[in-house]
Amino acid sequence: MNEGDFIRIDYIGKVSESGEIFDLTKESVAKEMGIFNPEFKYGSVPVILGAHHVVKGLENELMKMEVGKSKKVTVKPEDALGERKSELIRLIPLSEFKKRDIDPTPGMLIVESGMRGRVLSVSGGRVRVDFNHPLAGKTLEYDVEIKEMITDANEKIMAILELFLKFEKDEISVRTDKEILEIKIDKSKDVPKTIKKMIADNVIKWIKNIKKVCFIEEFQSE
Repeated sequence: MNEGDFIRIDYIGKVSESGEIFDLTKESVAKEMGIFNPEFKYGSVPVILGAHHVVKGLENELMKMEVGKSKKVTVKPEDALGERKSELIRLIPLSEFKKRDIDPTPGMLIVESGMRGRVLSVSGGRVRVDFNHPLAGKTLEYDVEIKEMITDANEKIMAILELFLKFEKDEISVRTDKEILEIKIDKSKDVPKTIKKMIADNVIKWIKNIKKVCFIEEFQSE
């Protein structure tokens, strides 16, 4: 495998110490383990090697594999979500939450200054919040299989869209005209500008000959 290759993988991700499954693509395994979520879309997922869409340790091992092969991969914290950092555990005045009509309780997930955190405790008018990633400091294990290589340019474009958007096939269409890619998304889908920028950046970087990306919106009389 080489940097820039598009592949599709199936995997089960576990925390090494506890065996807890934190992510998986296989619906049958989710049902078997009693963690099936009917709102989650199961199935193999696209990965662009070198784009860092998966943790470093897993990406490094995928580069060594072949299509159709399976492997158990152990990833140390430094090659996964990093070590836990004490500076990311912060004390926030309870009054700041009251201003937003939030009653913080231990275990609650919050967003503060654009960062996601988990409330650890509430005491003495202060709220202790952990902004470390939940998997920081943990060794991860992946049972991973490379299902296929994606080589068609349009399929690569759709793979990039799949990485950033949740959509059905009839909600999106793409058209290339020389060096320009036009992406038409159903008007009912509200895609933030930041997501459009990430899609465009990935297309221009990883899809050969595409120099410009345009998002098209269409409105018709009813």
